[in-house]
Formats: sequence, structure tokens, C-alpha cells
Amino acid sequence: MTSALPGAWKLLEAGDAPAAVSSLRHASDDLPLADLAAFASAVAGALGLDDLSTAAGALRADPDSAQACYDFGFECLEVGAPHLAVPALRAARRLAPTAAPALWELVSALEDQERHADAVRELRAWEDGLPDWPGGYLLAYNSLCSGDVDTAREVLDRLSTPEDDGWDLAHDRVTRMVERAGAARAAGPLDGRDLRGWQFALTGALLGQISPFGFDEGMNGRYAHLGDSYEACRSGLRDLTTVLEATGSRPDAVMPLPDRSSRVLGLAAARVLGLPVVPVDPERSDALVVAYDLNDTEPDLVRDLVPRAPGQVLFEHASCWTSPPGVTADVVSVLHQNVASPWGEHLRVVDDEVERVPADASPEEELAERVVAAGAEDPADPALPTFAGAVAGLWARGPRLPVSTSGPVRSSRFE
Repeated sequence: MTSALPGAWKLLEAGDAPAAVSSLRHASDDLPLADLAAFASAVAGALGLDDLSTAAGALRADPDSAQACYDFGFECLEVGAPHLAVPALRAARRLAPTAAPALWELVSALEDQERHADAVRELRAWEDGLPDWPGGYLLAYNSLCSGDVDTAREVLDRLSTPEDDGWDLAHDRVTRMVERAGAARAAGPLDGRDLRGWQFALTGALLGQISPFGFDEGMNGRYAHLGDSYEACRSGLRDLTTVLEATGSRPDAVMPLPDRSSRVLGLAAARVLGLPVVPVDPERSDALVVAYDLNDTEPDLVRDLVPRAPGQVLFEHASCWTSPPGVTADVVSVLHQNVASPWGEHLRVVDDEVERVPADASPEEELAERVVAAGAEDPADPALPTFAGAVAGLWARGPRLPVSTSGPVRSSRFE
């Protein structure tokens, strides 16, 4: 067994199967298939995953079977363990090098881990002429997500029009991404630390605030655990106003999403912008939809916001980058991993003691007034209006498709 497996087995034997699986997240590529199958079989038994148990048993019985390797990798993907899928799918590729499904599943497993450069290498290793769909599309997408705009553009330009219209949305998505990357590169460095540029290229969102905390220690502008404040909410609304002015966008009403935090922020936005508040209607044109955190919104409503109504702008104050929402906002104030709203329950330190502060039950109108009255937490970023104006021609266009990758700008993750 490799050095990581004993620790995983200990966690499993202690009754924490999810932690056991997670402990191998960065140490599974070189696991011997027999050991991997034995471990997965025990996990499947602990969690009642019958299909994974069957696949693991078949892999233990015949680790030299390409089909057994493929089936095991597929089941690992199905249960949300892509890192356990990788060694088996790589084995399937070696055993059956002309079997395209093993390559597609391997690329999917690597994408799920945001290992886009590795996905590119696997696609480049295909020796029989990579088919455009899905091969060329996957090569363009993963090249872009690994930071290689030129290769993504080159591959995209060669792609044939998909014969199966089921690929049309994917074709449109990667085309828009590459076009936005070109605009972002003209407006800034678009390097491994240009968070605003890559956020726009990959998602279409204009990012307001770049976190200064831990920037050089692995965060690169994203927040980890964010204790939000009224001042930071006011900064977000200031940046929203900056983006609207720089892009020439003029919404005629504010539509807060129905959760409490979004209603508070929506009321504050309406007062700052001097606009009326109207009930949320995903099909209403020329309105500003306001969300505090889209992960707090009903999933059905989130899906309804993916198709864009003409002239509509979606603003999200605090967007989770480790568990992205099912719709991409047009303007995002901050990127966080965990957030506590200013009016929500939170922890604070008093005299070296940590105490829990209950949620503020004040009326939403009163909380909104506190946001409006607060001073902006940080000075305005002079680069924001310049960038927003430079990319305005490609901003707020097309569907707001969710994007699950952090792209080339990586940040530390905390459990």
C-alpha cells in the first residue's frame, strides 16, 4: 500500500467513510489497483453503494480487464469520488488505447478536480485523430481553463459545426469563453494572478472586490471564511454602481430574490440607485436582480435565471467559489468559501472568549438602511471601471450558464 492508504483505512475503520475518501484526494493517482479496489469495496459497504461495490469486486477479481477498470472509474465518478476514478481510467486507457469512452471519462474525472492541464495532456496523447465532438471541444475548454488562450482559440477555430445539436450549447459556451478571454487579455495581464480577468473570461461576471488577505499566501484575491459587514455590503453596491455606469447599463427596477439577505440587500440597492422595488420575475427585461448569495436561493428559481431576459442584470454580493451556484451572476462583489452575513448568526471574540451572536431580527427595511448609511469598507478600485468599460461589448450576453472551475487562478481551500 502507498503511504496515504493506511491513514485512509484508519479513518474508515473509525466510521468516517467520507473523510477516508477525501484523505486520498491528492494521493490517489499512483494507488495500485488491487489496493484501490479493496479500499473502495470497504467504502461501498460502509455507505451502502451497491453499484460501486459490484464494480470494485470486479476490479479486484481482474485488474487487467479494461472493462473492469472503466466500470470502476465510472462508478467512482457517479458517487462523487473522481480522484479514485483516475488510476482505474488511466489503466483502462493503457489496456484499450482505442476505446474513446475511457478517455472521455478520464477527462471528466480530471475536470472535476480542476486538473485541466492534466486533461489536456491526456487528450493530446490520443493517437487516432481526436474527433471534434467531444474531443476537440474538450481540448479547447481545458486548454482555456489551464490558461492557454492561444491554443483554445486555435482548436476552436478548427472545430467543425457539431452534427448533433445536443452539442450546440457547449459550442456556444466555449466560444463565448474564448471571446471573453481575448477581451480580458486586451484589458489586463490575464495571467495566473489576474482573478478579475479570468472570472470574466470563464463566467462572464465582473468581479468588484479583490481580497487583500492572504493574497501572497495562496488566496489570490478570493476569501476563505468571510465575516461580512455592512461596510462591505456598501462597497459591493458602490462597485455595482460603477459597473452599471461603465457599461452603460440602466436598469429600471430592482428585483430582490426572496431569501431574507437578498431582500435586505435589494432594498438597499434600490435606495442607492433610486429605483423602485418590484416582485422577482425571471422573464422581466431591463431589471436588476439582487442576490446576497445565490446558494441561498431556491434551485428552481436559480435555474429560471439562466436564460437571460433582454437588458436584465443579475448582481450577487457574496458568491461561493468552492460550491458555485447553478447560475452565474453578471456582477459579483466578493468570492468566498464560507460567509456570515452582517445580520446573520455569527461568532465574535470578546475578552479572548469566542461567543455566538444570534441573528439580528430587525425589520429588513432597517437593516437595508444600515447598509445604505455605512461607509464603504475599502477605497474604490480604479481598475474596475476601466476593465468593465473595456469588456462591455461582451458583458451580459447569452445565457448565464454555471461554471464549476476556478480556472488558472488557484486559491487555497479549507474544509
